[in-house]
Amino acid sequence: MTARIYLPARNAMQAGQAKDQWVLEFEPESPREAEPLMGWTASSDMRSQVRLRFASKEEAIAYATRSGLAYRVEAPKPATRKFVSYSDNFRPGRPTPWSH
Repeated sequence: MTARIYLPARNAMQAGQAKDQWVLEFEPESPREAEPLMGWTASSDMRSQVRLRFASKEEAIAYATRSGLAYRVEAPKPATRKFVSYSDNFRPGRPTPWSH
């Protein structure tokens, strides 16, 4: 079973740049199935519910090697932010004209 080590993206409600903890989670062994009575999705794979958090990438890798787990590390994507000020709505060289 392969474990995935990654730094999760920040929540949409978070304004800061800090990403605090690395996550180790297991890839599913079998696909999820729809339960016929209620329509809920279910899986018999118990490891899919496990999510371990670590303070650094090195700690997560050390845990995986110590436990004998096959793992892959996903590098975090750089944050792309576009800073726009309110006054840009009224500037004279705006590409689309301002209208009410």
